[in-house]
Amino acid sequence: MQNTAWITLFFAGLLEAGWALGLKYTEGFTRVAPSVATLVVMGGSIYLLSRSLSGLPLGTAYAVWTGIGAVGTVIAGIVLFGESRSAGRLLCLFLIVAGIVGLKFCSDA
Repeated sequence: MQNTAWITLFFAGLLEAGWALGLKYTEGFTRVAPSVATLVVMGGSIYLLSRSLSGLPLGTAYAVWTGIGAVGTVIAGIVLFGESRSAGRLLCLFLIVAGIVGLKFCSDA
């Protein structure tokens, strides 16, 4: 059950990065198709997060969810929009990943 919760949380985090990325294309929710797609992905992300909470502590799940979303969004920004790949940014990204991994291994779940 716990492995399923972690897998569900992982996909919830990926969807969280997806809707954050989608916000870029909605242009302030003035474009219908990207707005609808973003809202659907957002709903899916929150749904999967809520499902993962049946087997994971709230604080851990929420922190990991936002961490995966943040890392995914930064990577998408670098790849898709040519955002900075400075050493400082990459170090901070590594620290977020280290925190996510640390929460996974230090969790009671």
